[in-house]
Amino acid sequence: MKRKIFYCCLVGVGVFVILIAASILNRNEAASVSVVSERMLYPGGQTVGVKMDVRGVLIVGLEEIENKDGENVNPGLLSGLQIGDMILEINGTEVYRAEEVQKLVNEIQESVILKIKRNSEIMTVKIQPVETQENVYKLGIWIKDKTAGIGTLTYYDPIDSSFGALGHGIMDPETGAILSVDTGLLLESQVKEIKEGTNGEPGEICGIFYHSDQPLGSLYKNCEFGVFGDAYEPIQNSIYKQPISVASREEVNTGKAFILCTLSNNEVTRYDILIEKIDSKDSDSNKSMIIKVIDEELINECGGIVQGMSGSPIIQDGKLVGAVTHVLVNDPTRGYGIFIENMLDAKE
Repeated sequence: MKRKIFYCCLVGVGVFVILIAASILNRNEAASVSVVSERMLYPGGQTVGVKMDVRGVLIVGLEEIENKDGENVNPGLLSGLQIGDMILEINGTEVYRAEEVQKLVNEIQESVILKIKRNSEIMTVKIQPVETQENVYKLGIWIKDKTAGIGTLTYYDPIDSSFGALGHGIMDPETGAILSVDTGLLLESQVKEIKEGTNGEPGEICGIFYHSDQPLGSLYKNCEFGVFGDAYEPIQNSIYKQPISVASREEVNTGKAFILCTLSNNEVTRYDILIEKIDSKDSDSNKSMIIKVIDEELINECGGIVQGMSGSPIIQDGKLVGAVTHVLVNDPTRGYGIFIENMLDAKE
């Protein structure tokens, strides 16, 4: 945002001189603001591991329980619980781990009140645990509290040591729910295998975490526009020793560009693409553009875009314009990208 400028003038100074001086200062100030306000980021491209403890406990399944009388009962279904619900409290006690749920239910034994989050709504559900023939009390739900995966770093911001990756949220594969971060780490990762993508079958980068005792940073947010966190040390790649400018949505054009990602050589490499279509009107989307891989080396190695390349920075005309987010299942040479502005707007 441009700063307002106030000029103080001595009595008796000619108006003409004042106007000329103000004009010059305004031009100089505009040029200064333009340079100072231009955002500069280090592009990523490194394959990274994401380990995340989920805030609350996510319900990923409902099941029938055989009670002590040999009858099959589904208490979760009867109480109105749904797959994708997040359990936040049991009888007023906050829960963060799956084992905490089972421990509390066994201690209470009687009907319990669950405080849950369903999409963006907070509600309470009363449920009667079932006593099994082993004298264990169960709710008939499958739950999880941890997740991990491989993706690609999009950027590192030297101003506040923050980073963004993936360009889309980490979702539970069974429920489709975006997982809320309790704690999480960004880890170094090595590519061990690449499964080539074909029409109808997305490919995949298979990697392993290493130096897990020396994480790259911590996570504080997971949303539909990516994962965000704070880096412990500066993160740079071998291609960019200096940060580059961030492009606005209006600066992104159809035409040639390139992405940065890491494949079997475990080095950040540049691969040519085309930006085929742009949707600059939808600012709340991680599918802001359609891209096509034209780099023969990338096509030969993995067929185009594969899972694990999400977050690969897109660079055009020397500026960071966005990141890869999805592959088109029926054409692995094509996929979606998100505007970098959308990621940056979502990081706070």
